[in-house]
Amino acid sequence: MDQIASYPVRLFFKKEGRACYISHLDLSRCMSRAIIRSGIPARYTMGFNPHLYRTFALPLSLGVEGKMEICDIKLTDELPFFEISQRLNNSLPEGIEIIKAAKPVLDPKEIMWADYSVFLDCDSKLAAEAVGRLKARDEINVDKKTKKGIKQQNIRELFTDLEITGEGFKSRIDVRCRAGVETNLNPSLILDALNRYEGFEPYFTKTARNRLLTKDFALFE
Repeated sequence: MDQIASYPVRLFFKKEGRACYISHLDLSRCMSRAIIRSGIPARYTMGFNPHLYRTFALPLSLGVEGKMEICDIKLTDELPFFEISQRLNNSLPEGIEIIKAAKPVLDPKEIMWADYSVFLDCDSKLAAEAVGRLKARDEINVDKKTKKGIKQQNIRELFTDLEITGEGFKSRIDVRCRAGVETNLNPSLILDALNRYEGFEPYFTKTARNRLLTKDFALFE
C-alpha cells in the first residue's frame, strides 16, 4: 500500500515566443526534466516503471502562446511556493516560465471557457466592419476536421465577447471561446468564418490564450 506523503501543487506558467512551437508531448517531457533538475521532492508513481505525477489542465494547440497555463504536480515534502517557482525557472528553457505555484483550488473539469487574443496584419477599418457583420449573424457554419473527416459545425454559440481593436494595418481580436474536455473551440475557426462569410483573409501573426475560466466566467485557480 502506498504510504508516501502527497502534497498537490498547481503550477501557473507561460509558454511564449519560439516555445509555442513545442508540441504538448515535448512540453510534458520538458517539464519533467525541469522538475528532475530542480531537485524539488517530486512524487512518482509506484511500480516497475515509475513516472512523475503531472497533469496539464487543457493542452494548447501547436503554435498558440499561453499566458496562464496550468500544470498540476505532487510533492513528497512541503516547500514554500516561491521556492518551487524559483527552482523550476532555473531549470526551464527560454520561453517557458513559472508565473506562480499555489495550492489547487478547482478541478480541471470545471474549465468551460478560455480567453484568446488573435493578432493580425490587415486594414483595421475593414477588419472591424467584417467582425461586426459576423457578430450579427444568428448562425455561423464552418468546416471542422474530425477523426471521421470534415463536417460542418455551427459555432455561433461557442464564443462570446468577440471584439476587435486596431489602428492602421494592425488589429487584435479578443474572443472568449468554449473550452474543456467536451467542447473546445479553436479561435482559428473564427478566422475561417470571416473568410467564408466576408471574404476577409488577413495576414495572421499569432494567437495567445490569456486565461482559463469556469462556467461562471471566474478565473480558474
